[in-house]
Amino acid sequence: MRVLLTGSSGWLGRFLAPRLRAAGHVAIGLDIAPGADTRVVGSVAEKAVVERAFSTHGIEAVVHAAALHKPDITRHPRSAFIGTNVTGTLNLLEAAAKASHDRFVFTSTTSLMISQNILQETASRAVWIEESLGPLAPRNIYGVTKLAAEGLCRLHFLEFGLNCVVLRTGHFFPEEDDTQRELPGLNLKANEFLNRRLTVEDAADAHIVALDRARTLGFEIFVLSAPTPFVRSEAEELKRGAADVIKRHFPDAPALYARRGWRLPTSIGRVYDSRRIADVMGFRCATDFGRVLQALRTDGRLPYVHEPSYQSPKERPAMS
Repeated sequence: MRVLLTGSSGWLGRFLAPRLRAAGHVAIGLDIAPGADTRVVGSVAEKAVVERAFSTHGIEAVVHAAALHKPDITRHPRSAFIGTNVTGTLNLLEAAAKASHDRFVFTSTTSLMISQNILQETASRAVWIEESLGPLAPRNIYGVTKLAAEGLCRLHFLEFGLNCVVLRTGHFFPEEDDTQRELPGLNLKANEFLNRRLTVEDAADAHIVALDRARTLGFEIFVLSAPTPFVRSEAEELKRGAADVIKRHFPDAPALYARRGWRLPTSIGRVYDSRRIADVMGFRCATDFGRVLQALRTDGRLPYVHEPSYQSPKERPAMS
């Protein structure tokens, strides 16, 4: 198929394009920034850009990964989030419905599931982040616009029969966390594989499976994160003494961390549970906390990327 890949110059896009080709598809990249796999330079917020991409390249399906993200809140006005995340998604859905497409994959975010109360971790137990969590109360313009875009996907499934798979992804970007500085980035990312992170490779692979399965799924929303070793019955213990729970599952974790000068989390306030995507779509992330520990045991290469200086292509100065 000829697949329109939005956000093709971005972090996820650079891993998605070669996977689309490996699956036998033709990847037509669309991004506001030039890139190796970007054939259409422009914004999804511009209806004419989307329509031109469809008509020029004979698009047969869409993987919509383009977005303004949480770090962009300090760089762009709210209207830009509405334009890119909401209007842009609507433009793509309308074009796909008009072209009688049968599949549309949308990159969403678990961020829209995190209310201010969940963020502040005021509960006495870890909150289980799974598809049934609600009512949803996004805490910022990023979450608000991504939730609205999900609603547009659902609407186009109901009104036009456009099969849409929504992937609410956990953390997979390589840069430093813009809200947490207490741990070194490599340590923080390793910890997050316990409850909220996945590799960009796994994120890309999930999109390819979703594209393949969309016609049999109809409209579905999935939480996408590395498999957590924890179960719901451990929620209270995770909040008050996470290190003990981790040691129970991984007895050598404290020693492996000590050898690196790392710290295990002492409290975990939320757990992203990806069991449903495994049960319904048959997809499971290949990299989990166990693989992180295996790399520490063997002094091998860590199975995730940490690039503190990473900058999104859309934010890089234009070359003259």
